[in-house]
Amino acid sequence: MKAIKEYRITFLLVVIFLASCNTSTTQAPETLKAAFKDKFYIGTALNAWHITGKDTAGIRVIKRQFNAIVAENCMKSEELQPREGEFDFELADQFVEFGEKNDMFITGHCLIWHSQAPKWFFTDSEGNDVSRDVMIERMKTHINTVVSRYKGRVKGWDVVNEAFMEDGSWRKSKFYQIVGEDFLKLAFQFAHEADPEAELYYNDYNEWYPGRRDAVVQMIRDLKAENIRIDAIGMQGHLDMDYPSIDEYEAAINAYTNEGMKVMITELDLSILPNPSPDAGADIATSFEYQQKLNPYTEGVPQAEMEKWDNRMLDFFRLFLKHSDVVTRVTLWGVSDGTSWKNNFPVPGRTNYPLLFDRNYKPKSIVPKLIEEAQKPEYNRE
Repeated sequence: MKAIKEYRITFLLVVIFLASCNTSTTQAPETLKAAFKDKFYIGTALNAWHITGKDTAGIRVIKRQFNAIVAENCMKSEELQPREGEFDFELADQFVEFGEKNDMFITGHCLIWHSQAPKWFFTDSEGNDVSRDVMIERMKTHINTVVSRYKGRVKGWDVVNEAFMEDGSWRKSKFYQIVGEDFLKLAFQFAHEADPEAELYYNDYNEWYPGRRDAVVQMIRDLKAENIRIDAIGMQGHLDMDYPSIDEYEAAINAYTNEGMKVMITELDLSILPNPSPDAGADIATSFEYQQKLNPYTEGVPQAEMEKWDNRMLDFFRLFLKHSDVVTRVTLWGVSDGTSWKNNFPVPGRTNYPLLFDRNYKPKSIVPKLIEEAQKPEYNRE
């Protein structure tokens, strides 16, 4: 009898051990980066408080949840070269070091953009527009200095940001006015010369507009025809509750991938507040007068409305997962609701809730839903 009892006890222990092993191997991931690790990078934008270590709560979320980072502002030209020939790399260096220390995919944002550029970049000592040759030389110097500094460390660059309008015409920026259409081609050429191994991206918003979408497709073809490197299109994900539709967004993804491009979802946030204009886009020069009706959730969002927001964000992530063979990165434009630029754009002074973590840096109800969605077998490409 003693032998039988010992056998039964041993058998039960083996069963319990095997069950525990099976449970541990099938346990659901607890973080976003673990959930999406076989799908695409999941990233966020870092502000100066993150980079300098002042926002300790934000840093904890970044390290735990994300495996890709982009600088919100410190790599824009007005920050890096506020005066001609005087570069300030203090914050940018810390940003790159943070990414390296935490084994993250680092994106540089952005080399050439009409906005947040220093005024001197386009003018001579008398305030007149510089010549085409001077403008090209300034572009080359800036791009070469910045990209060369982080050669082999920054994995990809937003080379040109927002060069087209929604109707497909060229934005009449100073780069365009002084250099002409060639400014875009030259920017990509200079970036590739500075770091031949770095990935190079074009980044824009409202790319679901057919005009802008088609202009980007033509740009890809023109660059490839001249053997100029371009690796991916960054689709800024500044969404609201009504625009764009999933079908419109997917049409743009398909258009770019049909040209051999990777797609990166950049600057992702989802405004829950009323949009004063569906054409507002993400042009930071846009601003509307504050009205109370445009700021309805100062004390929090009703549960029913929050569920609608969750469902809309989830629908977009389903789209990204569906195309995870070509979507290589999804980056949120910020960490928490409280520090999002959407609290002041396009209407200053509002209380918005556009990100995955609340004002106390706690994961919102959408986070476990995204983690669960990523585990569904229909997204398994093995």
